[in-house]
Amino acid sequence: MENMERKRCGERRRSESWVVQHGGGVESSAVVRQRLDKMNEGCSLDREEGERSNKITLSVSPSSAAVVSPLSNTWQKLNQLAIASLTRAHHLKHPKTNISVTKTPLFPLSYGGYSVPLSFGTPPQTLPFVMDTASSLVWFPCTQRYKCSSCSFPNINSTNISRFIPKSSSSVKVLGCKNWKCGLIYPKLECKQCDQNSTSCTETCPPYILQYGSGSTGGLLLSETLVFPEKSVDNFMVGCSLFSSRQPSGIAGFGRGPESLPAQMGVKKFSYCLVSHRFDDTPVSSELVLVSGRESGGANGTIKYTPFRKNPVAFNSAFQDYYYVTLRKMTVGGIRIKVPYKFLVPGSDGHGGTIVDSGSTFTSMDNQVFELVAQEFERQVGKHYPRAAYVEKQSGLRPCFNVSGEETKSLPKLIFEFKGGAKMELPVGDYFSFLDDSVICMTIVPNNAISQEILVGPSIILGNYQQQNFYLEYDLEKERLGFLKQICN
Repeated sequence: MENMERKRCGERRRSESWVVQHGGGVESSAVVRQRLDKMNEGCSLDREEGERSNKITLSVSPSSAAVVSPLSNTWQKLNQLAIASLTRAHHLKHPKTNISVTKTPLFPLSYGGYSVPLSFGTPPQTLPFVMDTASSLVWFPCTQRYKCSSCSFPNINSTNISRFIPKSSSSVKVLGCKNWKCGLIYPKLECKQCDQNSTSCTETCPPYILQYGSGSTGGLLLSETLVFPEKSVDNFMVGCSLFSSRQPSGIAGFGRGPESLPAQMGVKKFSYCLVSHRFDDTPVSSELVLVSGRESGGANGTIKYTPFRKNPVAFNSAFQDYYYVTLRKMTVGGIRIKVPYKFLVPGSDGHGGTIVDSGSTFTSMDNQVFELVAQEFERQVGKHYPRAAYVEKQSGLRPCFNVSGEETKSLPKLIFEFKGGAKMELPVGDYFSFLDDSVICMTIVPNNAISQEILVGPSIILGNYQQQNFYLEYDLEKERLGFLKQICN
């Protein structure tokens, strides 16, 4: 038993848009495309057709780009975070040798994600981005005409969202149709307005549309300079979003796709250590480290590794963006949870397996898996504390327990064991949370609770709440995930 103390412009296009589901979009593709055409009217940009330092460090922190409504109490806040996690889970199951190290701050967001500042253009324009390891495109709010509907949240003024202004940059170009990076998004695209051997084609790459669990965005692909204090990355492909719905901040895609930030930078590994959530936009951060060599990202101890794996299904390319790992077993208080094999490894139908997702708040599990875990916690914790059913109804979390009258709470340990023997022993604060002084609830959710349809994709999505105070290293060269428990604050 473990103790718990109180404590993300250009011309109008007739081409088919890139539509990638990033989570049960709230608008149809046709509606989004119409809005994109309307937003493009009157906008114009120029068309397109040595590493100097050893380290880049960025900060990661909880974001002010809240996507939850004003909340009167912790129950409501956790309920909306649970719903957001479930909505994202629904999307993720229906999507689509020189050493150089880059570091940047990583900030936790009030809505449950983590934000990283990135600078684009000449001169540089710095904007906040939500770090997302389950998608690959990098995009930002773009142009003075950028519109974000349903974006009035706490700490967010929808009329004053930070945006990239292309006309203020001397290095910006609209991505050309024959640019090889356009082919990363549209591998079968035919540039019909260009002669096959033409070197001066003015046709641009088609616009994109992304649908997320809680909203959508659309715009044009640019080629721009990504600027860090120690180095610059020229000809970086980035999305210039002209409109969004419920997405007030840009997205920094860190997935396994060729258009992701790590892939475009030639990063061999990246790592982070997430500070604890406070859900109040406290300006605290930790480091996001990008490594283009053999150097470690900064773990204080021996890192445990487990290999990445791929989803065998090719019909949904989004699955190929995910960082799948093989979860061999889970234990609660030393008792092994007997999870059927079909949930632990992705099958020929694409269903099953575990992914690591920085964009989800709470870990989500298919109902059958969740019930096994919840029932074991109910059995063990229920011996000592009564259930708080009234809180479960209001928060949407379960199980919840009334632990009033004691300063120290004794709860079973939750351990994930991965292929290769790597064990992740979660701090109790990563899977139970105080809703008030007397009630605690498990912060793991059933990921098909919002839908009765048959789902495919990952059975278990390891969210950032369960990654708090762990050093995580994504070794892209050796195709493995490393982790180590350490204090990140």
